[in-house]
Amino acid sequence: MEESGQQFIAIELGSERYALPIAHIYEIIKMQKITVVPNSRFFMEGVTNLRGKIVPIINLRKRFGMEEIAASRTTRIVVVNHEEEIVGMVVDRVRQVIQFSSIEDSGESTSGIDSHYFSGIGYLDDDFITILNIGSTLR
Repeated sequence: MEESGQQFIAIELGSERYALPIAHIYEIIKMQKITVVPNSRFFMEGVTNLRGKIVPIINLRKRFGMEEIAASRTTRIVVVNHEEEIVGMVVDRVRQVIQFSSIEDSGESTSGIDSHYFSGIGYLDDDFITILNIGSTLR
């Protein structure tokens, strides 16, 4: 177990909560028009124009094999900067900035999703939230 001075943003997909390292967050925007890109990967929604920059958008529900739902007023695109690449991830809801009391390595599987998508489990008081591995999630 390690101490965490790092901050994270809590996101939701259905009833599941996940955390993303705030250091990788470029910005969080409301859902907007996404242009479909033919012959792209199954979890790729398409691309969007973010102030003149073309940003690929992935759907985390599709990525994790979850049931797809229509966008709602809480749907957001979390734009991350990973290895100098800007990518947007569609999530059901963005909650708040959190700082874990401790972080442990994740086990084999969390909520039925392959564990290589996770970098650890963060403990927050008497609760825990799975921390997403941005690199694995985007590949």
